[in-house]
Order: sequence, then structure tokens, then C-alpha cells
Amino acid sequence: MGKLIEEVRRDLQPDRPDDIEMEELTDAEDVRCLTATAGDAGKRADVFLAEALESTRSHVQLLLNEGRVVKGSKVIKPNYKIRPDDSFLVTLPRPIPLEAVPEDIPLDILYEDEDVIVINKERGMVVHPAPGHDSGTLVNALLFHCKNLSGINGVIRPGIVHRLDKDTSGVMIAAKNDEAHASLSQQIQDKVARRTYLCVVRGNIKTDSGEIRTRIDRDKNDRKRMAVVQERGREAITEYEVMERFGRFTVVRCRLQTGRTHQIRVHMEYLGYPLVGDPKYSPVKTPFSINGQALHSQTMEFIHPRTGKEMYFEAPLPDDMQKILTRLRNGQF
Repeated sequence: MGKLIEEVRRDLQPDRPDDIEMEELTDAEDVRCLTATAGDAGKRADVFLAEALESTRSHVQLLLNEGRVVKGSKVIKPNYKIRPDDSFLVTLPRPIPLEAVPEDIPLDILYEDEDVIVINKERGMVVHPAPGHDSGTLVNALLFHCKNLSGINGVIRPGIVHRLDKDTSGVMIAAKNDEAHASLSQQIQDKVARRTYLCVVRGNIKTDSGEIRTRIDRDKNDRKRMAVVQERGREAITEYEVMERFGRFTVVRCRLQTGRTHQIRVHMEYLGYPLVGDPKYSPVKTPFSINGQALHSQTMEFIHPRTGKEMYFEAPLPDDMQKILTRLRNGQF
């Protein structure tokens, strides 16, 4: 079995955006360096790491799928075959000293069974507890509603497979057991699970469709923002399609190929078309009444982790975005 040769701790900024994609969980993370021995040769990476970390294989697969295990500069996949003297850096989320408690908060449930629950998250709801948001979150509501949730992400975000910004509305899925969680995480990683978002942006996008392919990392001048970078960060890919044009504003449908923090918001700003109402990336006065960015998680498709059935869900537009569309179509802006 591999041996732990070094442990390094690095403190990160305490203010974290609450976003979609399985990003940093806590204020500090535990970075470990693991080196394989000759006896580990030929093992799959998920098997080797589960043994070395004394963890479950499903938990390790989640770490791998989130890009938390690297060899040099390369992100390792679960089926990577171990070679003698391979060295890996593993970034482990460290738990916040806070335990989520059940709260009787109404949920708009689109679907539920023994493995998964699909909800339509309202704008303004934080997904999981964090400093400054220790109650009123989606996790608090799920703990009250569900008898069981996946324990892979610990006591802070049980069952949470992916995230949405606090001020992004729409369809989300949570896992009720570790097997479902691992399956859904793998589907997101393999792009089997597909998500589309509808947004309203400033400006008239000239092309009907396109793909934005960049790298995204935290803004070096403002740790609460993300930014397109040239050399560091992680690959981010967004496909977009123009749905309606209104001169000064455009309605756009986006499909995520990756899920980075604030990805759609950063990518649309990068193109020069920031989201209407976005407090971080378009902090200018808007003619519309909306609290936060005009971004809605509209559809989700995935394969049911137990039955193998293709599942499709669509969350209706919230009233604030529907009113924006009505005003745009009537020329009231």
C-alpha cells in the first residue's frame, strides 16, 4: 500500500462563492502527497487511494472526479493504472466546525424516490451551510424532508452532488445514498448528465451560437471573484445559443461541458455580455426588478443510478425572469 510521505496544509480565503460545481468546500484544505510502492503497481487509482487514505472507494472516486488528485500537472482518473514511485497530490476538503441541522423549509420538489431527489431551487437560497449562512439553506431543508442523504460530502453538504449560486434558481439534484452520489458525480464528469441554463445578458450577441473554451481561476486581485486566466486554473467549456435578441439585451441558453465556480457568469462577461443583475460581474444599475443575476438552471438530464432509465427534468422560469422576458418582448426597457 502507498505511504504518506508528506502532509501540507494551506489556508484559503474564508469567503467562498456558493456555486455549481463541486468547488472548494471549506476555509482550509488538507493537501497530501502520496507515493506508490512496487507492491501498488497495476492497481487502479481509486483502489490505491482508498487504501492509502483509509477511505471508501466511492469517496475517493468523488475526489478524482472533482479533479482533486493530480500527478504533476495532470488530473488523474479513477481507472489510471498505478506505477511504482508514482506521486500524487490529493486535496482533501476539511470540515467546517459546523453541523447542519434539519429545518422545516418548503421545497419545490420535481421528483423523488429512494435514491435521488430533484428540486427547483428558489433564487436567494444558499445551497449548504457556511460561515454567515448556518441556517435556511437547501441542506437544512433536505435534512428535514429526507430520512437519508449521501454521506460522501460529510455533515456540511450531505447529498449535494453539484451546486448553484445563491442567486441562481432552477433544477438541482441531490443523492440519498453514496452509490447514487458516486454514479451522478461520474455522469457529470463524463458529460452523461447534461444541464442547460437560461440567462439574460447585456448587449446584442452577434453570433447565433458558439463555444467558450478557457481556463478559470480565482481573480488574483479579488478572491471573491473568478476570472479567465491563461496558464493556471482549470479548463472551462460553455456552449451557448441565442434564443431571442432585443437590441440592448439578449436571451441566451447555455450548456455546461464543465462546472467551474461562476462559469457562465465569468464566460459571458469574458465575451463582453455580462448577465443582467449580476452583482459581481455586472455591478451596474438594471432597468429590471431582480435580486441577483438573471440566470436559471432550466433543464437536467441524467441516467438513474439504480434503474438505468433516462431522466429529464425542466424547472419553469421564476416570476422575476418571466417578467423580464415579458417586458423585453413588449419593448418596455
